[in-house]
Amino acid sequence: MTASTAPRMPAEWEPHAATLLAWPANTRDWPGKFQPIPWVFAEIVRGLLPDERVYLAVQSPAHEARARRVLRRAGVDSDLITFVHVLLDRGWMRDISPCFVHGPDAPLTAVRFGFNGWAKYRNYARDASWAVRIARMLGTPVIDAAHEGRKVVLEGGAIDGNGCGALLTTEECLLDPAVQVRNPGFTRADYEAIFRQYLGIETVIWLGAGIAGDDTHGHVDDLCRFVKPDTVVLCQETNSRDANHRALAENRGRLEGARLAPRRAGLHVAHLPMPAPLTFDGHRLPASYANFYIGNGVVLVPTFNDANDRIALGILAELFPDRRVLGIHALDLVWGLGTIHCLTHEVPAAPMA
Repeated sequence: MTASTAPRMPAEWEPHAATLLAWPANTRDWPGKFQPIPWVFAEIVRGLLPDERVYLAVQSPAHEARARRVLRRAGVDSDLITFVHVLLDRGWMRDISPCFVHGPDAPLTAVRFGFNGWAKYRNYARDASWAVRIARMLGTPVIDAAHEGRKVVLEGGAIDGNGCGALLTTEECLLDPAVQVRNPGFTRADYEAIFRQYLGIETVIWLGAGIAGDDTHGHVDDLCRFVKPDTVVLCQETNSRDANHRALAENRGRLEGARLAPRRAGLHVAHLPMPAPLTFDGHRLPASYANFYIGNGVVLVPTFNDANDRIALGILAELFPDRRVLGIHALDLVWGLGTIHCLTHEVPAAPMA
């Protein structure tokens, strides 16, 4: 495969044609806290508009009507919203949507990875059908990712790319042989071959463990993200007694030794603080500022009524001077064990001719 024929996975900060989002419907994702969740979604939609279209999945006409009422009361103009009627199990768009790539045969191609409910939940068949549904609606060709005759299972939150052939992921999520195993028997070399073939990735930066409370067992979008082709932000826990301290420090060491192709240049590493530990009903929650989403005109950042909120917002504002940086109150949202990046997925714009 030559550079001219390889696919390329755009970085999240590159221009979007739209953002995918599913209006909340499964009350079991936020047990006892569902009532405020639609209003948080309204703030997410309002933050994205008018800089890009939003494709909003709804379960039925009645569900659409409820969404429209909330959006209207929140002052959201629905002219840039396309409502998609589809039954979903949960609707965490980051993990169930296809991975869109630019390639030689089409301006945009949807790479469909398998979805198996994070190798944890049994009710995922509806979510697993979403990738083909939205690709057909967008008119993009679909490629099914397979390796050695097997369908490849992969969630979008498990990877993060810089648009220039480098990708972040974690060993905990993809290589653990016993817990939430996505692809039994797959090795580091298998995944690197898959990423190269379907996403055009030449450099895979393997981090270790994810953060405490992560229901996905190590998604990288809760701890480390690319913000520029040569720069990442990594969460840092300064309290040595906190469950996240050791893992994040170990990941920092890995990043400091990472090199990017083709010049083997090192990475610049900026640091995000962690909010104070959050628990609800006895559960540690995966609260992290790294779960931000980069839209065309805005960076949406989860906030937690924490003293470090303003510090995290300030750091990201310096890294994205061309965008508004908007905090989204996520104290209730994180009870669903994910926040803004988990809920959203970009549809890249077609590359410029």
